[in-house]
Amino acid sequence: MTTTSKDPILVVLQLTGGNDYLNTVIPYTNPLYRDNRPVVGVAEDRVLPLDDKVGFHPEMGPMKTIYDRGDMAIIHGVGYPNSPRSHFRSMDIWHTCEPDKLGTEGWLGKATKDIDPNKENVLTSVAFGASLFRALVLPGVPVAVVDDLDTYGLLPGISEQTQRARILDRFARLYSPAIGTGAVMDYLGQTGLDTLEGADILKQAPQMYSSSVEYPDTVISKRLKGIAQIHMANLGTRIFYVDHGSFDSHSNQVGMHDKLWQDVSQGVECFFDDLKEHGVGDNVIMLMFTEFGRRTHDNGSGTDHGAGGAAFVLGENVKGGQYGEYPSLESRDLEQGDVVPNHDFRGLYSTILEDWMHLDAKPIVEGSFEKFSYLG
Repeated sequence: MTTTSKDPILVVLQLTGGNDYLNTVIPYTNPLYRDNRPVVGVAEDRVLPLDDKVGFHPEMGPMKTIYDRGDMAIIHGVGYPNSPRSHFRSMDIWHTCEPDKLGTEGWLGKATKDIDPNKENVLTSVAFGASLFRALVLPGVPVAVVDDLDTYGLLPGISEQTQRARILDRFARLYSPAIGTGAVMDYLGQTGLDTLEGADILKQAPQMYSSSVEYPDTVISKRLKGIAQIHMANLGTRIFYVDHGSFDSHSNQVGMHDKLWQDVSQGVECFFDDLKEHGVGDNVIMLMFTEFGRRTHDNGSGTDHGAGGAAFVLGENVKGGQYGEYPSLESRDLEQGDVVPNHDFRGLYSTILEDWMHLDAKPIVEGSFEKFSYLG
């Protein structure tokens, strides 16, 4: 553990599509795992053991390296009551902390406003992706959104405008059916292209960057490298957001899930190696989450939508280990065939907001929830 007086930085990596908890942190010595996974179960001799009960997916070797050095907290059984098992609704709940009604304000949008209430830095929050993430949305709060930092700005004027138009259009098409065209247009009208103006400054970051770390040629690695570049450029960014997927493994799960975790694990390892090489990792943590886990029993080719899942918090200042209890696989304890969450995701957020970002979590997550002590 090191101490730092630098501003704390949060990187969120969203595993979009519903990552399979049971095949990620595998209860490999539990016979009920074998009974429920006749097709997609991971053979015991391929599991990467963390202890005598659970182990990582075989493609998560780089993640195990991080875990073994004490820089990763695994939070078991994360979720919320009465999972709707819908991608859009569940992700909306995670993004807005509103499980009982349709939310309009992102939890990290609120955090960004608390960090920079006067909008002094349009780069306080930066997102990498093809669309704005709802978690970052709050009227009047700017977010710099970049699809590909390597190509952004190479064609003067045209590339920026094209990316901006595409990102805003995707946001409008994604959220208008749920919260209404008026609400979406109000948001875009208030922040509009100002939401993305900070991206112009980001073009400087790759020019200032040099590293011996060789990232794989994958989408997630390119985006994590972009985050590292911006972080090292000292532009004042406090929140980064990126996603990867889709982890929606209804069919052909075995090869699909292998490839997803290979790409994520390698990218995350390179990202933290890069920060370490430059001595800039001591004030950075990464949260990895998914909107829900998957059905306990496989469907003969993959797994269907579930409820409880796992989250991961990584970084030099994380107290590594496992937190919470692995949910029961006993059939009498399942709900609709799914393991039941036992740690509210708003407690996960509260831990990060209060113990890392030093913000008041209650108005952001709208309540008080159980926290674990893997930070601070």
